[in-house]
Amino acid sequence: MTESYLRKTCCIVGGGPAGMVLGYLLARAGIEVQILEKHADFVHDFRGDTVHPSTLELMHELGVLEDLLRLPHQRLTRVRARIGGDEIVLNDMTHLRTHCKFMALMPQWNFLNFLAEQGSRFPTFHLRMQTEVTSLIEEEGRVAGIRGVAADGPVEIRADLVVAADGRSSVLRERAGLMVDELGVHIDVLWIRLSKHPDDPNFVLHANRGKALVTLDRGEYWQCGIVVPKGSATEMQVKGLEELRARIVENAPFLYDRVAEVREWNDAKLLKVKVDRLRRWYGPGLICIGDAAHAMSPVGGVGINLAIQDAVAAANILARPLREGALRTSHLAKIQRRREFPARFTQRVQAVILRQVIANRRVSWPLRWLEATTLPRRMRTRFVSVGIRPEHVETPDAFKLNSSGFSNLGPAEPEEKVRM
Repeated sequence: MTESYLRKTCCIVGGGPAGMVLGYLLARAGIEVQILEKHADFVHDFRGDTVHPSTLELMHELGVLEDLLRLPHQRLTRVRARIGGDEIVLNDMTHLRTHCKFMALMPQWNFLNFLAEQGSRFPTFHLRMQTEVTSLIEEEGRVAGIRGVAADGPVEIRADLVVAADGRSSVLRERAGLMVDELGVHIDVLWIRLSKHPDDPNFVLHANRGKALVTLDRGEYWQCGIVVPKGSATEMQVKGLEELRARIVENAPFLYDRVAEVREWNDAKLLKVKVDRLRRWYGPGLICIGDAAHAMSPVGGVGINLAIQDAVAAANILARPLREGALRTSHLAKIQRRREFPARFTQRVQAVILRQVIANRRVSWPLRWLEATTLPRRMRTRFVSVGIRPEHVETPDAFKLNSSGFSNLGPAEPEEKVRM
């Protein structure tokens, strides 16, 4: 079995939303980027499917929004909830100052495949599937690359910068010895799918007596998230499927005639919710973004979009020094300074929502006040849909399209080198 050696300017580990967006932006700026994804494809069910207006705005800035919205998706302009016996609009996007005043519910694998297809238009964009990173290469006190195992054998990639975008169970942040603060969370989520009927009520959240169920419209079926106490899934499994089915009906009675579609426990996928953040996101030659830097709870479905905002900020800061061969650790520190506050603030708000909304039998009076008054309601919508510190694309497009294809407008980057 042969071992391949590659040289790239930037190596991104993880083909999720953060890694793919960062890879796309840097490649678009003329930087040689290698993205590594350990799976053979992006099709992994029960991943987050919410594409918020902030992300759609970025797609508009990149000129690919119309192409993205040709993919199958459902649109939500208002996010409605039923808490106890009360109905409430959690999020009304009709007043946003964005091109898309809605949230797109789109299978994440479609979104990631779209980014891969768009990125492949640039000769500096390289995506390698079925490649699992096992260790970091460290030389002279800095990260100089990675080692891993691909489908065709071992691989070693040297790079000026390694980006850990490998999620909440990041291998790279562990290998780098970065300190993680576990914030703790008292819930897990069981994801299932149930068929959808045309006359079903369109509530995203159903909460009652400290129990909650999320229903996301996937067109032909509901993707249902059953919120359960942390570590209780095993106990529920011992009690049997009737316990699970009863919990669904308790929160969403309209699903009573479909719970039998959950035929075995393998039909339910457990998401072990973890909320944490790194004290320091970076080291010489290495930066963590997205869930690898700050794992979010599923509340609001904002984790994907926060990770994408990290990627845009990172690209804005890194593109020029990477292109000029002038990357410094201070550039990596700047990314954390830019993105740490939005992550911290969002985690705090998610914790408040879990305590004050999902656990309540009825809508509390502060939430009633927020619902009844225009300014707080719009502020809440902006927080969820756009974020605390929205990012905008500032990286250049180093390519232009002419009759013969793309031509690089900037200085050429070194080609990858392979030796057997």
